[in-house]
Amino acid sequence: MNPDAIRALDQLKYEVAQELGLIQGGGEEELRAVLDSLKYEIAEELGLSDKLHRVGWPNMTSRECGQIGGRLGGRLGGQMVKRMVEFTEIHMAQNHLR
Repeated sequence: MNPDAIRALDQLKYEVAQELGLIQGGGEEELRAVLDSLKYEIAEELGLSDKLHRVGWPNMTSRECGQIGGRLGGRLGGQMVKRMVEFTEIHMAQNHLR
């Protein structure tokens, strides 16, 4: 993936996490810590935390990791998609006016 695209997506994640009140402005390190914490919180909700603590992330099944990631994506990812759609609509309207 393009390094500029990765930085832009990381920036979007950071901004959305701030808007949702997940972080208070501590930068990328705070964002990563919050996302890690949310992964464990979701694992607990799904009844996977005991296994996770016993075997670790590398030994979780793809299905289990997908359940956790999907739930995390729903919390943060949905807002990111909403922001990207809004951004696109604004730029399409601006280009149409030219």
